[in-house]
Amino acid sequence: MLAKVKSTGLFGIKGYIIDIEVDISNGLPSFDIVGLADTAVKESRERVRAAIKNSGFNFPVKRLTVNMAPGDTKKEGSAYDLAIAVGILMATGQIEKDNSLDPIFLGELSLDGSIRPVSGVLPMLLSVSDRESQVVLPTENAAEGSHVKGMSIFTFKNLIELVNSINSQQELVPYTIGKHFNKKKESKKVLDYIDVKGQEAAKRALKIAAAGGHNLLMIGSPGTGKTMLAKRLPTILPDLDYSEALEITKIYSAAGVLDTARGLVEERPFRAPHHTISNVALVGGGQVPKPGQISLAHHGVLFLDELPEYKRDVLEVLRQPLEDGQIVVSRASGTAVFPAKFMLIASMNPCPCGYFGDPNKECTCTPGRISRYLSKISGPLLDRFDIHLEVSPIPFDKLTSQRNGESSSQMKEFVNRARNIQLERYKDQGIYNNAQLSSKNIEKYCSLTPSQIKMIKAAFKALSLSARAYDRILKLARTIADLDGLYKIQDHHLAEAIQYRSLDREYWT
Repeated sequence: MLAKVKSTGLFGIKGYIIDIEVDISNGLPSFDIVGLADTAVKESRERVRAAIKNSGFNFPVKRLTVNMAPGDTKKEGSAYDLAIAVGILMATGQIEKDNSLDPIFLGELSLDGSIRPVSGVLPMLLSVSDRESQVVLPTENAAEGSHVKGMSIFTFKNLIELVNSINSQQELVPYTIGKHFNKKKESKKVLDYIDVKGQEAAKRALKIAAAGGHNLLMIGSPGTGKTMLAKRLPTILPDLDYSEALEITKIYSAAGVLDTARGLVEERPFRAPHHTISNVALVGGGQVPKPGQISLAHHGVLFLDELPEYKRDVLEVLRQPLEDGQIVVSRASGTAVFPAKFMLIASMNPCPCGYFGDPNKECTCTPGRISRYLSKISGPLLDRFDIHLEVSPIPFDKLTSQRNGESSSQMKEFVNRARNIQLERYKDQGIYNNAQLSSKNIEKYCSLTPSQIKMIKAAFKALSLSARAYDRILKLARTIADLDGLYKIQDHHLAEAIQYRSLDREYWT
């Protein structure tokens, strides 16, 4: 007796079809799973056996072999429980084969036959939707799977409900989404930039960073508000569009951190890993590659607080994805590519004690200690920050004054307006913001007048800028012009962009 059902596997964020073949033959009772299955897959034998028995069906006391093809690809996780159980019930004649229903089966089984949710549903279904059109999912994964166009989704709570529905020969009704993507979703965050007293220059720099997707480094004494400013950045980030939301949701689903009740990530990510994080946790990896923090921050923000406290080798792995917008993880089993287009926001003290250059408190560090501390940030990584910002201590009179300045909602209006200008300018080019411009596009969209070329030439020489810094200054000037709603970069836009690179001379020379 032989039965075949389909399921899907996941490598990185790409899915592939798995054919699950169940063979039942005479011989000593056994239950073998072959096809490079990991421990979680092999443990499904006990879950499947108990789920079939406790659901009132007969489990065959014969030689039972389950093959998961392709046999040379590693299988992991518990998502194949349901497919294996259905294959066994088909092979024993307890499920009548319906030729009109040939779906993919995904789901973990409880011992009582309940179908539990699994991770990675959205990326798996998106990858195979051009070949398959039907899928059986746990009820909790329905909202996530419903965002795959052209896929008919059937949901069941337990094995009994699934078998009875198939055997009844009645037409199954696909799941329909009850909640649509809300681009203007109202945030529940209580943080607001109006709570930040003073620091108007820092708020201006963060608004520019949000408008163009630029990387920003804040340097200042302890207690000046660096972390406070960074944590409020999500309140002014531009609204997600549906395609961006799908990309983020794919990554969260593959990493197993998606809220299945919502089914879709509707807000830009803000990831703030601790400084003890490892290389693999930051960029992704593992025997079967999983997304890291930089991919979970895709289309959002990666915030590194107290930057010099991170291990140097951890920081250095950021250099390539910051340039390429993706991370390539190569393993013996294959190569996974994870998207990583994120804003890098970092904060740090100017020295070990934190008070170098502070007007109110004397620094106790020696020049050698300061030099060693700052040298933890390599030149190539420092060069990848578009904005270098000094955050000064707040005077007492401003701390005790009434709240003033722009609120987050007011700042977000300017950011959205600037991003809409960029989306219109770069439509059909796969570019979402100015920070993603290539050298060729910089020539086209960031043209300068002769006087502006003379200005940046003087800055290039005085600040010892690199070619990368030159490109980033032009992209930053383009964003400042977009915030003003101007087509051409003006002299004051370029001057402000150059000013955001002048901090290097004070601390790193």
